[in-house]
Amino acid sequence: MAIRSYKDKFPDLAEHCYIDASSVLVGDVKCAEHVSIWPLVAARGDVNSIQIGARTNIQDGTVLHVSRISEANPQGFPLVIGADVTVGHKCMLHGCILGNRILVGMGAIIMDGAIVEDDVLIGAGTLVPPNKTLKSGYLYKGNPVQQARPLKESEVAFLKQSALNYVKLKDEYIAETK
Repeated sequence: MAIRSYKDKFPDLAEHCYIDASSVLVGDVKCAEHVSIWPLVAARGDVNSIQIGARTNIQDGTVLHVSRISEANPQGFPLVIGADVTVGHKCMLHGCILGNRILVGMGAIIMDGAIVEDDVLIGAGTLVPPNKTLKSGYLYKGNPVQQARPLKESEVAFLKQSALNYVKLKDEYIAETK
């Protein structure tokens, strides 16, 4: 796997993380326990930080990036991803904040300054524009994003279960490499 420093900042991986050998993590990237990073993910914490919460999985081909600190934007836009989040294949998360128990559908794009509260389902191909807030407990979809409907109890339960499914899968991958 390509885990590289940038300006004296090196990715920090907690115990029991799985990082696929084809993925790249650069700079200020912090992964909590049981995070899984799947094939061809690029996480570039070069001009700001990336934080990934416990039991979160980042699936194949996803790009994680940030926006730099500047005079016009003194904090820049770090990327913060909460716990128990499933990020589908080929997503783009750029300088946004995701809460806990979220599923980001395949190919979704979430842009700078966007905030996704806890317990949210984002449909495949959705575009969340800069500085948009997605409220807890809803399905969102579309380009640009629209609130579609409240989540069903079964969907809320699935958000956590999806993350746990990936914890099990990454443990199986880790066992294969021993």
